[in-house]
Amino acid sequence: MKTLREAKVGETLTVKAIGGEGALKRRIMDMGITKNTVVHVRKVAPLGDPVELTVRGFELSIRRQDAELVMVE
Repeated sequence: MKTLREAKVGETLTVKAIGGEGALKRRIMDMGITKNTVVHVRKVAPLGDPVELTVRGFELSIRRQDAELVMVE
């Protein structure tokens, strides 16, 4: 498995696990990124932060540190 941070632009992936604890994990899940959710990587900023995703039909930008916690396949 790899992390969402390692994903390439244009890839469509499935979330397999979310790392972190407490409020950080809850914040990621509140954004709609939960286990078995399909995520499409739309763009990555020139310096790599943030990453723009399509999740559950809406666009979402997350920080690189948060993307490292999301394991995808």
